[in-house]
Amino acid sequence: MTGRVYPDERSGPFPSPPTTAEDQERRAIEIRAVDGFEEALEDTVEMYVEFDPTDRAQGIPPTGEGRIRNWLETISENSVNVVARHGENVVGHAVLVPDVDDPSAVEDGDEIEWELAIFVLQAYQRAGIGTMLLNHLLGHASDRDIEHVWLTVERWNAPAIALYERVGFEQTGTESFEQEMAIRLG
Repeated sequence: MTGRVYPDERSGPFPSPPTTAEDQERRAIEIRAVDGFEEALEDTVEMYVEFDPTDRAQGIPPTGEGRIRNWLETISENSVNVVARHGENVVGHAVLVPDVDDPSAVEDGDEIEWELAIFVLQAYQRAGIGTMLLNHLLGHASDRDIEHVWLTVERWNAPAIALYERVGFEQTGTESFEQEMAIRLG
């Protein structure tokens, strides 16, 4: 592990997918784990093609269907993924990517850190879907014995920082434009 700081207190428990719940707009949203992306790759690519590029963070999601597909295929092998669906459409995606140089560390069960990213289609933002996605991703991660999760968020993104703090993330460091946060799952 790196020298990254994690809270002493463990957070949780978190709900595990799958589930279906109403968002604040009264839409039925299904939250489902999609490890490997076999059943949701095309729908997730479609979501990211529709994603407003001005909402990108730190270069992700990439733009253009080919780059999006390549990115999802690259991260899918060892990542932990949860998607939100409204009807047949993926409207949100949350992912934990192992922070390792050697992918075999994931298979070996080494204690590793996982970086979190979460995206919700603009038409579905501010309806509680991000909170549902995040909680179920952390529940799915706990089921897989993942303990150390971290993220960076733009320091001026107060709604995202508030969401992360509500579920147990703590601020652990800052760089010029980014706030680093971490959580220890229980």
